[in-house]
Amino acid sequence: MKRGFYNILKANFLISEDAVKNWRFIVFCTVLAIVMIASSHNAEQKVHKIAKLNKEVLELRSEFLERRSKLMRVKMESTITEKMVEKGIGPSETPPNKIRVIIKD
Repeated sequence: MKRGFYNILKANFLISEDAVKNWRFIVFCTVLAIVMIASSHNAEQKVHKIAKLNKEVLELRSEFLERRSKLMRVKMESTITEKMVEKGIGPSETPPNKIRVIIKD
């Protein structure tokens, strides 16, 4: 047990005759760790981008609702009547007449 522990501390497994197998495994583990770190970094970037886009969607939705309510107020008949009275145009006192066109063949 002691001897095995000292061999690990001295890194004898890296310089022994069958060390090529150990080096391959160490390189494989290193490459695997690098791929894992890159993958998690990429996933983290996507999460931040999604959060940013969700925030932008909420802002655009609130702006849309605000403008829609403003448009509804502007389209109201009373608002239009007030604007026209300021320009000297008032509402008609007589109702409109329907015009019928009769086509004779």
